[in-house]
Amino acid sequence: MSNTNATIDEGTQEIEKINIIGTGFIGLPLALQLAHSGKTVVGVDVDENLVKAINNQSLHLDEDQLQQLLESDAVSENLIAKTSPEAGDAFVISVPTPLTHPQKSPDLSAVEAAIDSIIPHLSQGNIINVESTIPPLTSEGMIASKLTDAGFEPGVDVHLAHSPERILPGNVFDEIVHNDRVIGGVVPESAHEAAKIYEPFLEGTVHYTDLLSAELCKLMENTYRDVNIALANEFALIGDELQKDMTEVIQLANKHPRVDILNPGIGVGGHCIPIDPWFLNEVDPEHTNLITSARRINDMMPRVVTRKIRHALSEYDDPKLLVLGAAYKPDTHDARESPASDIVTELRQDGYDIVHYDRHIDDMVYEALETLIEDVDPDVIVQLVDHTETTKDLDLLREMLADNDITVLPVGRGNPLHPSDE
Repeated sequence: MSNTNATIDEGTQEIEKINIIGTGFIGLPLALQLAHSGKTVVGVDVDENLVKAINNQSLHLDEDQLQQLLESDAVSENLIAKTSPEAGDAFVISVPTPLTHPQKSPDLSAVEAAIDSIIPHLSQGNIINVESTIPPLTSEGMIASKLTDAGFEPGVDVHLAHSPERILPGNVFDEIVHNDRVIGGVVPESAHEAAKIYEPFLEGTVHYTDLLSAELCKLMENTYRDVNIALANEFALIGDELQKDMTEVIQLANKHPRVDILNPGIGVGGHCIPIDPWFLNEVDPEHTNLITSARRINDMMPRVVTRKIRHALSEYDDPKLLVLGAAYKPDTHDARESPASDIVTELRQDGYDIVHYDRHIDDMVYEALETLIEDVDPDVIVQLVDHTETTKDLDLLREMLADNDITVLPVGRGNPLHPSDE
C-alpha cells in the first residue's frame, strides 16, 4: 500500500511493463502492437483456452497484419498471456461491458473484477488506463472509489485515465495506429502519463481532457451514428406505408449541400452502436427521449425485414432458403449483435427450411458460392449482408440462377423494405 501523503513524480514514470486486462477484440491488438514495439506485455484473460492459444501463437485472427504480429519473434519474446495480472508500470482495462436484458442497463461486473484483480499488484506511480466503454461518471465513481478504498488515491498515488477505443472490426491494425486518441485523466498529468502507453506505435493525434469528457465522447459518437441510422430507417418505414421505395428519394434529398441521409438497413449490430446509447440513458433517462426512440427503431428493423421476407415468400410452398450473411455489417468478421442472426432466428421459428452461410464468419464459410448453390439447391437466396465479394458473385451468377428458377432477395442492398431486385 502506498503512502497517500506522497505525490506522483511528474514526468518521471517509465513504462516498460504493461498488463492488458482482457485480450479480446480490443485488448489483444493493443498487446500485439506494444509487444512488437519492444514493451514487456502481460495479456490477462479469464479464458484459459485463449491464454494458451496466445502463448502457442496458434490463435487465428481475422486480419493478416495482426496474424503476422502474433507470429512474429518480437511478440513471442515480449508477450505472455496469463489468467491473472502481475506487477508492472501500467494496467490497461479492456474488458467487455454488455447490457443486461431486459433492463438495458450496463453490466460493469467485468470492469469491477478487473480493477479488483490489479489492486494487489499496484505500486506508487502506476498508470490505470480504462479502454472499456463505460457509463458517464464510472471512472470518478466506482473505479476511483475502489482504488481509494485500497489505499491508492487517483492523481496522488496512481494515475487514473480513460481512453476509449475507436477502432473498426476488419480494420483494427490500421485504425489502432492511425486513429486519434482521446485520453481523459483524473488530473491532467494522468492523461499525459497514460498517453505514454501508446507512444511506441501511435501515429494519430492525442487529445487530452478530463475523465467525464472522455467517457461522454465515445458514447456520443456512437449515439450520433445510431440516431442517424434510425432516421434513415424511419424514412424507409414511411416509404413502405406510402408504397414508395425511398432509395431514389434519399439520393435526391442528398443533392442538398447540407444533407447526408444514410441508407436504410436491416438493423444495427456490433458491440458499440446498439449498446452505447443505453449508457447515456442509464445516467439521465429524462433527457434521452430521442436517443431511446432511435434505439427502439433500429432494434425493430429485423422484425420489419422478416415480415417483408415472409411476404416475398408467400407465393412459395415450403421453400428452401439459402441465407447469405451473418456479420453485423458488410465486409467484417464480427457477428456480435448481428441483426442478420435475429432475422434468421425468427424465420426458423416460422418453420422455414434455412441453410445459413457467411464467407467471413468462422464455422459458416464456404469455398465458392456457385458450388454452395449447387450443393444446397435452394428455391430462394436471401442476401442479408452486402459483402462486396458476395454481391459480385451473385451478379456474376445471375444468368445461372435464372436458368434454375432461383429467386434472389438482396435484402442487404439498398432499401431492405423492398427486397425484390428492381
